[in-house]
Amino acid sequence: MTQRIYLDNAATTPVSSAVFEAMRPYFTEIFGNPSAIHSYGQEAHKALETARRSVAKCLGALSSEIFFTSGGTESDNWALRSVAETCGSWGRRIISSAIEHNAVLKTLEKLSSQGFEVTLLKPTQDGLISPESLKRALSPDTILVSIMMANNVVGSIQDIKALAKVVKESQSRTVFHVDAVQAAGYLPINVRDLGVDLLSLSAHKFHGPKGVGALFAKIPRLPASYMTGGGQERGGRSGTENTPGIVGLAKALEEAVSGFERTNELATLRDELIAGLTRTPGVFLTGPKNNRLPGLASFVVEGIGSSVYLINLLNERGVAASSGAACSASSREASHVLRAMGYSEELASGTLRFSISRYNTAQEIKALVDMFPGLVKELRAQKNS
Repeated sequence: MTQRIYLDNAATTPVSSAVFEAMRPYFTEIFGNPSAIHSYGQEAHKALETARRSVAKCLGALSSEIFFTSGGTESDNWALRSVAETCGSWGRRIISSAIEHNAVLKTLEKLSSQGFEVTLLKPTQDGLISPESLKRALSPDTILVSIMMANNVVGSIQDIKALAKVVKESQSRTVFHVDAVQAAGYLPINVRDLGVDLLSLSAHKFHGPKGVGALFAKIPRLPASYMTGGGQERGGRSGTENTPGIVGLAKALEEAVSGFERTNELATLRDELIAGLTRTPGVFLTGPKNNRLPGLASFVVEGIGSSVYLINLLNERGVAASSGAACSASSREASHVLRAMGYSEELASGTLRFSISRYNTAQEIKALVDMFPGLVKELRAQKNS
């Protein structure tokens, strides 16, 4: 049987055994509705609030500043729409970047159709947003700035602390939101030190379960009601809480934060991958060389057309890779991130992303490096035949 190698951890990660065991009792034993007043419900409620305190501690926040959601997309939507609703009376301007995840960009498109003025900052060739460009874009009617902490396609890490400082020194009442979905669990995050008002994360990116995330909202910024009903999450997000998922999110974040030293191992594997793949002519690393996520490497490959063909060839040989966000992995359209970074339509269509987790090995990286040149040669021959 062909060896299977999973290198698409930026799309989703396997649930760790410790997380799975932490969640198990809340499916079969402690299964009560956390809103119920009987003992079954109160046991679940206790677990929910313990998890909230744990997530808050990992982020340097207060437990009252943590709201649970269904994932990063909902957290981003809630953050952006909440600011538009609560601050729209004094300003209609929103600033973001052209390399955000579609959870942000599509939400901003919707807000634009509702009369908000959206400015998308252009990144450098390395996928970075400069504090100077943000400062120039700010105006007295800017209600919101939303910049992701680490890019999901090229892995570039933004200087969030410097960007937040620009915002607060220029327009003190402007709200600063950070999409930390790719960063959480891989980079240290202290919301007080960063100076942010809102921050989104998703459990399945750091070995937690799918379908659960969190939104940090700095006091006194209670986010506007996003889902109406029974009034859960302090009236902000109604609906019976996903107790097993929330417990799993907290455990996964605890594991990640307590094991940050493992990121050095990820970076070593990442660098071996970069060195190995870029030995093939016409294969180039995208994003910054150093200031990038420890487990993510993204490339453009000349002469193959759409990267979908190469991803399919890799899959036939047991390797899972991606062209970028999982929601657009099968698309032959050029990456909006790479286009914003200045890549041509052709190169942006040939982007290939590998993302490493703590479960990957040096042997797996070597196996990929060894097979890669032959696959590229095969595709180029097909295109030129």
